[in-house]
Amino acid sequence: MSVILGSDRYGYELKEVLKKELLAHNYDVIDVTETKDYDFIDASLAAAKLLYENDGNFGIIIDAWGSGPFMTLTRLKGIIAAQVSDERSAYMTRAHNNAHIITIGSKITGPELAVRIAHAFLQGSYEGGRHHIRVDMLNKMGRYLPELKEG
Repeated sequence: MSVILGSDRYGYELKEVLKKELLAHNYDVIDVTETKDYDFIDASLAAAKLLYENDGNFGIIIDAWGSGPFMTLTRLKGIIAAQVSDERSAYMTRAHNNAHIITIGSKITGPELAVRIAHAFLQGSYEGGRHHIRVDMLNKMGRYLPELKEG
């Protein structure tokens, strides 16, 4: 499992905090936005491409409010994303929705909370069972990943 991180210029600093934290906890981290020059759409699509390539990966995309990447990701077939601003929602979106990617807003979520959110999300596990019907329905919706621009 790899953790894919991405951001636009507004989420860059928070992404760097998460990257340092996750590396310190021995996660394999793939940063799809090494500079501040990315738009949240490009960051989201780059992360989605890696999710498509390996469904064991997880992603976290950060911009100012978390809503832009969320809207981008939910347009893609087979991607279940959640916009989160607390640990419980991050954990539960894994447990009940089998989300593999979350979005966070740097202007509403500070570094300490973002770290707790990331750990809750990554430590969660999908429960299946009665939730599986909804997850199947979500996976059938959406569009396919468009061609990506080179960063």
